[in-house]
Amino acid sequence: MIHVSAVVFRDVNDKVLTVRKRGTEKFMFPGGKPELGESALDTAIREVKEEIGIGLEAKQLTQIGVYEAPAANEAKHTVVATVFTYDGDTIEPQMAAEIAELSWVSPDQPDVVLAPLLADFVFPAINSKVS
Repeated sequence: MIHVSAVVFRDVNDKVLTVRKRGTEKFMFPGGKPELGESALDTAIREVKEEIGIGLEAKQLTQIGVYEAPAANEAKHTVVATVFTYDGDTIEPQMAAEIAELSWVSPDQPDVVLAPLLADFVFPAINSKVS
């Protein structure tokens, strides 16, 4: 099991920010693995700053769930993701750390190859809340 935290950012057109890390093919939410003793919330805040250069405050994030899915980039592993939504001003993400590409995608018709966590669990959950 691989534990991670991730954040869902939406733009004014209701598209969701996804990132592709160097050496991988699938897009995922900004986020990553905790450091020793770090909470899921603190992990989300730190990883977003490292990956896309956006400084967040805890009050801007709301946990929407904990999801298990096949890991996108580590065969025979399961990812356990604590997923948050961002409620704040419009962001202008910049590629940093290991990020190779950014893409704003429509949750109901993504035009990139998504990690199983997004495609099979989180996007269906957030789409059902919007409907």
